[in-house]
Amino acid sequence: MPTPPPPADPASPEVAEIERALSRIAYLGTRARQHDRLMALAGVPLDRAAVALLRQIADTEPLRPGELAHRLGVEASHATRTVQQLHQAGYVRRVPDPDDRRAQRIELTTEGRQAISRIREVAAQGMRLALADWKPGELRQLAAPFHRMVDDFVAYAADEEAEQQVPA
Repeated sequence: MPTPPPPADPASPEVAEIERALSRIAYLGTRARQHDRLMALAGVPLDRAAVALLRQIADTEPLRPGELAHRLGVEASHATRTVQQLHQAGYVRRVPDPDDRRAQRIELTTEGRQAISRIREVAAQGMRLALADWKPGELRQLAAPFHRMVDDFVAYAADEEAEQQVPA
């Protein structure tokens, strides 16, 4: 059995407070009832996993299912099942990989682009209503460090994954 890592230094109060706030945001954003409401308003009958995959496809060039799984941090079989669900619903299609004709990439169909557009529109409307009392300058001030934080999280996750793949 592997030895657990040594306890890390305790987080500063500022980092602990950010972690608490992010946990609250994540909880609010992942509640099943909230998701169901968003999907009903958008008119898109998809589960959370399918929406996450649809968002990822919309934000990138066409990718192989394995790359989609990697970017979402899920097992390849999970991504493959979700791609099949989206394909059967008409939201994505498989296209030849220009780098390897034996492989396929996944891209949005017109229906998929319309669906993700509606999802994002409904989600943004909810955010606009929730942040209605914020001034534009306050929103700009919040956006920049949010993007920086997400970029740092992505880089940290990539570094951590690379370390785990290095043979001992």
